[in-house]
Amino acid sequence: MTAIDTAIRATAADIELIGVTKAYDAKTTVIPPINVALRPGEFTVVLGPSGCGKSTLLQMIAGLERVSGGKIVIGGREVQDLEPKHRGCAMVFQNYALYPHMTVAENMAYSLKVAGVSKADRAQRVGVVAKMVGLADFLPRKPGQLSGGQRQRVAIGRAIIREPGVLLFDEPLSNLDAQLRHDMRVELADLHRRIGATSVFVTHDQVEAMTLADRILILNKGLIEQFDTPKAIYHHPASVFVAKFIGAPPMNILAVTGDGSALRLADGQVVANYADKGSFQLGIRPEDIAVNAGGSIKAEIRYREDLGSHEILETNIADQNLRITMPFGAEIDTEQTLSLSFPRARLHLFDSETGRAIHNAFDDAKTAPTFVKEYQ
Repeated sequence: MTAIDTAIRATAADIELIGVTKAYDAKTTVIPPINVALRPGEFTVVLGPSGCGKSTLLQMIAGLERVSGGKIVIGGREVQDLEPKHRGCAMVFQNYALYPHMTVAENMAYSLKVAGVSKADRAQRVGVVAKMVGLADFLPRKPGQLSGGQRQRVAIGRAIIREPGVLLFDEPLSNLDAQLRHDMRVELADLHRRIGATSVFVTHDQVEAMTLADRILILNKGLIEQFDTPKAIYHHPASVFVAKFIGAPPMNILAVTGDGSALRLADGQVVANYADKGSFQLGIRPEDIAVNAGGSIKAEIRYREDLGSHEILETNIADQNLRITMPFGAEIDTEQTLSLSFPRARLHLFDSETGRAIHNAFDDAKTAPTFVKEYQ
């Protein structure tokens, strides 16, 4: 472990947002009051669709956007009224924002130069960080002589060299091609294990979120839908929004009606036993559906998608779309009617009005439905 690794790990700070809100005018509230705590040394991914407020949230932490209300506490210190340079954060942008006339070494060392760090110390720290991000052989080059992935490494190195307690990433991989994005995910994960900085990473890409995060904070129109580990979010989504946003293909959501003994589709097919009455939304992952001759649920195949390692069947069930993931080589006749079973332990039930998940819906010992915690 280098001195820089040790310094960053020692300064890793917790982040607490207390009633933080952002509004541009009386009619335009981007982020309603939000309350969340990020642990020191944790890699948090803020995930959501375009326009959900995730970049705005990150910029408020960094100090690039003023909060309209509430408090931002970093390492026990209120920072919402401090300038960005006094917050102990470093940020990596989607746009690398490198100085084209400077070399890699000069770009990485610039913030140290402005801070009055001696030339010898700057050179020593640049050497350590360049080796850390795989740029030791590229220090004399200028940004125009680098690939996209290498330029992104320069931007990351420039942030790390300041030894920040908090690292902020605003969709840093979105300009890279698929292979480079994969490679950079691996490198970022390895880097985080080494330096242990509190990291907040904004993306709309669920693969980045699932592979990088200790915990994922999912935003929808400025509201937190769920904040949990990748595994918990995948297997126990807190809402229909989360269930449909996470997974490729996403969870199937079917409109069903409870008659007091079972949940039925619009055509009367029973999909599960259930004691409550009312309208619900039933969720099941495509890979959890069992295709077998003894299945009581019938579906018509509409389309078959061969992806090499597996196949995805697009089917119609009671005028609703249902996706099924099948292993490669499954013997399925596209003209046949499928017989399906929905394993009870793999089912998810959501309230039809709020879209929130109902806990223990299929636990036979339950006494009453319990809804997933609301964050706001």
